[in-house]
Amino acid sequence: MDLRLRDRTVLVTGASSGVGLATARMLLAEGANVAACARDAERLDATLRAAQADTEAPGRIHAVSADVTDAAAMGSFVDSAVQAFGGIDGVVCNAGRSLMATIDETTDDQIREEFELKLFGVLNIVRAAAKHLAASEVASVVAVNAILARQPEAKLAITSAARAGLLNLTQTLSHSLGADGIRVNSVLLGLVDTGQWTRRYESSGSDLDYAEWTGRLAADRGIVLGRLGTAEEVAFPIVSLLSPLSGYTTGACIDVGGGVARYV
Repeated sequence: MDLRLRDRTVLVTGASSGVGLATARMLLAEGANVAACARDAERLDATLRAAQADTEAPGRIHAVSADVTDAAAMGSFVDSAVQAFGGIDGVVCNAGRSLMATIDETTDDQIREEFELKLFGVLNIVRAAAKHLAASEVASVVAVNAILARQPEAKLAITSAARAGLLNLTQTLSHSLGADGIRVNSVLLGLVDTGQWTRRYESSGSDLDYAEWTGRLAADRGIVLGRLGTAEEVAFPIVSLLSPLSGYTTGACIDVGGGVARYV
């Protein structure tokens, strides 16, 4: 199926691994130009070079080392992407992490850092890219968020609160940017099988193999499908929302959590 993304330019933050990398790869496979950023320049360059080789995409990748919480860095990233490709048609706000801690275990500095990453990590790049997006007839922003935004967990107390704030913010952005023809949508993740879970498994000392361990984890978390998701299973709805075929969808949230959500 042609998602009509060929020769479009999409910015992806947090693109050196996991969902961000899978999204970049899928966009390249659709013929899009990808401007990608992450803090680890060496890792980003290596992974995107591999993606370029796999998809035969010479000249369609622009990689920059940048921190999404730095407004000036996001401005420079956007400017360099426009210089490389001539414009911007989409932004994927993917950079993020989870803070596994209860409220009592979390310092005030950690709370500030979580909210800065979740909120300014989106605001900084959207603000920098807005005027360029407004010039595109297919402009779209996708915020990669989490089901925690609607269904908080005590062991992820501050991350849950920051995610909820981001969900509220993206809904507001869908209204404020809609007048310029810019769509804003969210993808809410459940548990996705990325490097963090491999590392947690390796440090757990479990006698189970990885498949059994993640299966029990899924059962414990109430995931209906009984397994963790894959990065590609998250990338597909992200890329679909970027597509002009989703041109009448804005302010929406898509759950990608294997049925874990308990809300109506």
